[in-house]
Amino acid sequence: MKATARDLVIRTDDDVSLEAELVVSDGPAPPAAIVLCHPHPQYGGTMRSLVISVLYAELSAAGFACLRFNFRGVEGSTGSHGHGETEPRDVAAAVATMAEAVPRVPIALVGWSFGADISLTVVDERVAGWVAIAPPLRYRTTFGAANDPRPKHLVLAEHDEFRLPADVEREVAGWNAATLAVVPGASHFFVGRTDRVVTETRVGVARIATP
Repeated sequence: MKATARDLVIRTDDDVSLEAELVVSDGPAPPAAIVLCHPHPQYGGTMRSLVISVLYAELSAAGFACLRFNFRGVEGSTGSHGHGETEPRDVAAAVATMAEAVPRVPIALVGWSFGADISLTVVDERVAGWVAIAPPLRYRTTFGAANDPRPKHLVLAEHDEFRLPADVEREVAGWNAATLAVVPGASHFFVGRTDRVVTETRVGVARIATP
């Protein structure tokens, strides 16, 4: 399926400019729109990090609208790292951009690591649900998605170096509308296991996009 990709500059409500890339398939409306949130900037995370790059390529090729962006202070984005306090504004701005690009399409927030934690704090009414990949659940103290009725799918790594799946499972046991999947043999970085991440992300997005 032919798709149109373009570079964007996203403006946040506190006047930060975010470097972004958007791809939308030509033709009928996509089944869902996906906003991708990258891992921790202070540990080398960008919108071009492994898992985010693979998801951006594979999901857009499958017909989904995909937007990836750099958090404030990363590469071509202005501003400075906000230690998880100001980054939700970046996610909200990305959601608004996607909603304008593909109106009336369910939007899934998909984040990896730091990006997962930040995405789980954003409960924008335009978001249909969340896919959180290897969320440490440590970069914020509260997560707005926890008690939200919209679906959320957590994709965990069996051998995660930062937070073992059993720890995450205990923490989210009381969350509303949450499902979990563990990728066998995977580390936090999912090297050699990105195919399973794509599969589980599609499972989560399908659940999010189903009325």
